[in-house]
Amino acid sequence: MPASIDPLSALAGFGFGLSLIVAIGAQNAFVLRQGLLRRHVFAVVAVCALSDAVLIGVGISGVGLAIDRLPVLMTIVRIGGAAFLVVYGVLAARRALRPSALAPDTTRLTAGLAATVATCLALTWLNPHVYLDTIVLLGSVANSHGDSRWLFGIGAAIASVVWFTALGYGARLLRPVFARPLAWRILDGVIALVMFAIALSLILGI
Repeated sequence: MPASIDPLSALAGFGFGLSLIVAIGAQNAFVLRQGLLRRHVFAVVAVCALSDAVLIGVGISGVGLAIDRLPVLMTIVRIGGAAFLVVYGVLAARRALRPSALAPDTTRLTAGLAATVATCLALTWLNPHVYLDTIVLLGSVANSHGDSRWLFGIGAAIASVVWFTALGYGARLLRPVFARPLAWRILDGVIALVMFAIALSLILGI
């Protein structure tokens, strides 16, 4: 192994990656809700983790610098992302006003695999913050590690896998709490507020 490659860069990337994704956001809220419902959890976790890995790789390859110099492109993504988040927020608000307990007859009414994956992809790829965090910010930090930049990226990608897996499959531990309609009302209310807040921040950032 060349002396210029530092194995600890992978650990640094893991920690930095966690610091970016462990926060209340549109993507995490969606993964949590699917985990509680036990619906298409593997697919949702895979989409989120693979998307992060692709975006991290793109950032390390230097594309982040090009995106940072294309404000028009980011403006378009901001507008599209804000519109989608508003719609999703409205749906969450409607669920909060008409809550239901976590029961078998409720889970059957949830979206199918295709719709779930499509929603997950939209929440991931229509959010400009994802590009700023992974491609621009994480890519810049990774490239500061020189020859170890790809080890840094691998560490960050592993962090995504660990986090989304823990969030998606760990959510089932909260199922007894969400057996009550009030718990779902609170969760969906919080999700709606998060979606509206992120949408507003995207519009104000234009």
